[in-house]
Amino acid sequence: MDDTSEKEKKTSEQNEKDQDTAGKKTPKQGKPGSGKRVSSGQKSPKGGKAEKGRATPSKGNAKTKAAEDKKVEDAPPAEGEGEEGIPEGMVALFLSSKSQEIFHCRADQDVTEENPIKIITKQEILDDMRNRAAVCDFHPIKQEVIDYPSDEILVVYDFDFKFGQNFYCAITEEAKEKFLNPQGPDGGEGGDQEEEMVYTYIPPEPKDWVSLGSEKEIKEESVTENRRRLKVSVKRIRREFGAPYSFKDRNVADAKDGCIDCTSFDDRTFDLKKIELDKCIQSIPDFTDMGTQTDWKYPRNACTQYQPREFSQKEKEQLENSKNLQTSAESVTPRFKLALQQNEIMDVFYIDWLHLGNAEENFGNKSDNHLKEYQSFTDLQFSKEKSITCIQWHPTVKGVVAVSVAEKMTFDERIDSAAKVIMTPSLILIWSFADPIHPQLLLEAPDDIYSFQFSPSDPNIICGGCYNGQVVLWDISAHADRLKQPRGGNRNKKSNVLPGFEDPNALKTPIVRYCAVSSIENSHRAAITDVQWVPDHMEVNRMGVPQENKSMQSCQVMTCAADYSILFWDTRPPKGPGQLNLIPKVEKEDKSQLGVPTTFKHLDLSWKPMLKVHLHKSEPGGDHSPVKFSIQEKQGDRRALSKATDATDMSRENAMGGGFYSNKPGSGKDKRTLQSVKTHFYVGTEDGEVVYVDWMPVKDQDTGKIVTPKPDFYHAIHDGPVNTVQRSPFFSDIILCVGGWTFTVWKEGVTEDISENKKKTGPILQSCANPVKLTTGHWSPSRPSVFFIAKHDGSVDVWDLLDKTHEPTLTQSVSPSAITNIYPFQVSQKQHLLAVGDHAGTLHILEIPWSLRQPTPNEVSGISNYFEREVKRRSFVVMRWDFRENEKREIEQEHKRKAGIAPNVVLTDEEIEYRLKQEYQAYIDEESAFLRELGLLKEEDDPLPET
Repeated sequence: MDDTSEKEKKTSEQNEKDQDTAGKKTPKQGKPGSGKRVSSGQKSPKGGKAEKGRATPSKGNAKTKAAEDKKVEDAPPAEGEGEEGIPEGMVALFLSSKSQEIFHCRADQDVTEENPIKIITKQEILDDMRNRAAVCDFHPIKQEVIDYPSDEILVVYDFDFKFGQNFYCAITEEAKEKFLNPQGPDGGEGGDQEEEMVYTYIPPEPKDWVSLGSEKEIKEESVTENRRRLKVSVKRIRREFGAPYSFKDRNVADAKDGCIDCTSFDDRTFDLKKIELDKCIQSIPDFTDMGTQTDWKYPRNACTQYQPREFSQKEKEQLENSKNLQTSAESVTPRFKLALQQNEIMDVFYIDWLHLGNAEENFGNKSDNHLKEYQSFTDLQFSKEKSITCIQWHPTVKGVVAVSVAEKMTFDERIDSAAKVIMTPSLILIWSFADPIHPQLLLEAPDDIYSFQFSPSDPNIICGGCYNGQVVLWDISAHADRLKQPRGGNRNKKSNVLPGFEDPNALKTPIVRYCAVSSIENSHRAAITDVQWVPDHMEVNRMGVPQENKSMQSCQVMTCAADYSILFWDTRPPKGPGQLNLIPKVEKEDKSQLGVPTTFKHLDLSWKPMLKVHLHKSEPGGDHSPVKFSIQEKQGDRRALSKATDATDMSRENAMGGGFYSNKPGSGKDKRTLQSVKTHFYVGTEDGEVVYVDWMPVKDQDTGKIVTPKPDFYHAIHDGPVNTVQRSPFFSDIILCVGGWTFTVWKEGVTEDISENKKKTGPILQSCANPVKLTTGHWSPSRPSVFFIAKHDGSVDVWDLLDKTHEPTLTQSVSPSAITNIYPFQVSQKQHLLAVGDHAGTLHILEIPWSLRQPTPNEVSGISNYFEREVKRRSFVVMRWDFRENEKREIEQEHKRKAGIAPNVVLTDEEIEYRLKQEYQAYIDEESAFLRELGLLKEEDDPLPET
């Protein structure tokens, strides 16, 4: 029986070798280039032994041998594809496209010919087997996967179908290690194997320590105790030990060290400079024995704890059996039961005062101190992938807000994609709270609008500034009723309309075309960044003189752009002051062919500015590029009319020689001049400068031309473009400026007194640099000490100057995108809303809490006193600057006097004038001598004396 089994074994081994030999093909028979790859399963060139990957398993592992035979039978190499036998421990495997997606090993994407290796966890394969059962491509080797010792299985992409399938898998840890760590050309069964070296740890032998003098140095640098220790003896009379003592209250102020409470705090002024210290240490710790009797502690607030005295068991039994205890318990039992019943009926610890009803709870609680999301508006067609550039609330209709959107492109990107920008409509979206999904009106513009404003006298008139520098006018009088309709009114449904005869265009949003646009030749040369209507009680003539507007309707607009200029525009027909038809009413029949009102037909494509303010710089290096501006006069404040005077030829035609300006609207010969109107105004520039300039032109002494005067002062205080210049609604001389990473608060008139020294000009309040860039700001319409600051990270800071001046009172995140514009609006006395527009085209409406909309008692006087204190503080700083400069000058003169240097002679005003007259006379004499030499000057003979 043994001989027969031995023969069968040899026969099976021989058949296995024959199958391997028969399955191999020369490189010529296989695919082109496939014979160049050398597998670990090829025969060794040195020895003629069997292949490395086809080694016969040991006798004792019959199960492994049977599994190997089964793999060879299940996955034979395909005809014309397999060139070599598969290595030992590897199994050819076919993975379908679905399996490749499941295990993230898509052919030629996740695994390639250069990077064919993919590691799949064992748990993923088992989960797939449970989900798909026999459909799973790993089902043929299910048992091998279960018996696999490691958690990660190696799968290799077979690009050339070398083993008959598109993948092959390692089912043993040895095959995985051999594939990941292949041996060199001399390795394998027929090569020389490296000897395995065993390292044995030999502990080091201790050596005698040799002194090099370090212990002496350490001893010298060490701190040793040289003084004798203090000994304290505490004595007490013996009879006082254990004596009863009665505690009593004592005032801590009676004793010096009665109570010392040192609480920790953060000292922001603490400044400690780290210096380098020379210290020595010993690597071996020293054993020291120290002791003390008591450890003194500084006095502090503490308490004393006593050990309770308990009754003994005998005393407890006596008390329980006493009649007094039983009598007392029987007397209090009814009251105890009554108290328990009351606790079941109601909570006796409920504090009614904290839960009283509040009349403000419908519009926010007094304790609320955060902005609440009220509503949001966004349109997937018109505002998608666009940025909100300007927000304006409707002046008369509550619940209506208008926003302008623009492409999120730089100037270079607009040039590159000019075709797309031209085909994309530029719109202003007018939203209503009645319909948060669809906009009520769409105002069409020739280019993206960056600033617009409703007319203060007629809200149906809107003026906007385009990116290309043109000024646009809209008239929405025909659609005014649409904005005033209640919720659902925009459906335009009628009760008497028959079914099937409804208007299909009733639900569409109307698009209103602009009715007038300025000519490109006379418009700005850059994008218009700010548009403001001149208040209706005044108008400015062509010489910049403010005059009375008798019609009491706004007819002039101010615009600014980065082309160094601010322009004044007049909407009236240029036919003289007699025709004051400012804003004609729109009739139903008075429309052009496109349905555009003819309100401003006389201005379309021929509109020109009437006054230009060019911002010159005092020194060379370019002019100022205005971004925002603010004038002192505001709508509704008509105190200037009471101080108006009759005009006496204020057009300056006599001074200019006559004929400089024609008789057009704004010349103002028959109108009263508003003497109290301040023609100076603040301008924020693109370079972070705050400029204070006069819009009234003056005559240049050198050229004789009419030019804008140079600014009174300008201060480059912001580290970025100034995006907000706004006056306080409560104080006309307080201005908020936001730009870059800082904001400033200015007081008009303070800087004029000290404008001679440029370093003395500045705001009364300046913030420190914020970690996030500031995008815009706005004053609160109800609280004079509160203003809002929007930031680039999508958050809003609320500042209350009466509460804190070094940090915001509230910081709240509103949007994940950068905030571009904010505008608070007072809907009613009990509800204030804050409109926030972000860079993603979404308009967020937030509800302002009670604490930020309700002014505190005497808040106006409190913030006014604060501004006055800041002005006095600033004047004191200026005085100290002058004092220090004079002191420094005197010290320098004293040093020069001691050094023997002659002091500089300081001339008086009379001496300076006399010296200038002498220099001028010398110039006249030299000029006369020069003309005399040329023969151009005849000398007059002196007359003879009379006899």
